[in-house]
Amino acid sequence: METTSKPVTVVNADGLILGRMASKIAKRLLTGEEIVIVNAEKAVMSGRKRSKVAEAKEFLSVGGVNRGPFHYRRPDRIVRKTVGGMIPSKKAKGKQAYKRLRVFMGIPDDLKKQKMKTGPEAQKKKQTCPCSTVGELAKRIGGNQGE
Repeated sequence: METTSKPVTVVNADGLILGRMASKIAKRLLTGEEIVIVNAEKAVMSGRKRSKVAEAKEFLSVGGVNRGPFHYRRPDRIVRKTVGGMIPSKKAKGKQAYKRLRVFMGIPDDLKKQKMKTGPEAQKKKQTCPCSTVGELAKRIGGNQGE
């Protein structure tokens, strides 16, 4: 039995707004596309850094270590969870779509030669808006940068 592998779409998250990028990727995952996100730590979150950190720390105080809900602190996990929140996770098609998503910090060696896409609709529009990267947020809430 032959297995035909679908082409993998590689998305470079460097400079892309997290929410816009996540919504576009979630739609594409639900259509059956396999997507890899690289440079997850360089995705941009709009809004003031101080309020985003305070919001994340408040969210981390909910739950327990062994009983959940489990809150991720690494940039790649934060981006994966953001995309996963836009997929119907309780339905079979949503579970399959979530399995087709892979997220990396930096660019893995086997993906360096592959052509990468960046969505122009998800890029940061203004330089004056307050924003911070997912990597900065992860560092402020005590996340491991995986270096």
